[in-house]
Amino acid sequence: MAHSKLRRTSGPRKAVLRSLVTALFQNGRIQTTEAKAKELRKTADKMISLAKRGDLHARHQAEGFVMDKAVTKKLFNEIAKKYTDRNGGYTRIIKLGLRQGDAAPVAIIELV
Repeated sequence: MAHSKLRRTSGPRKAVLRSLVTALFQNGRIQTTEAKAKELRKTADKMISLAKRGDLHARHQAEGFVMDKAVTKKLFNEIAKKYTDRNGGYTRIIKLGLRQGDAAPVAIIELV
């Protein structure tokens, strides 16, 4: 197997990121491993910047990535408007320690 991040090849990795981004925008915060949280931060920031553009092409791009149309609507109507004056840094990662079962580092990622 070639180089992989998050112990997955590119297809499953993109699917994991899509579901995590959808859950983050839907709930405002989620708990996951630190590695996934760091990858999710990059993707979430890109999606919020895309939503801040607000044009039709940006909406189509977001709908192609976010798995739920209601979450895409929330992204454009609520979340993007919240960050109109901000140029970045839309998320925060809070480290929680190690998970009991496999000692993986766990973190909460939330919208600031």
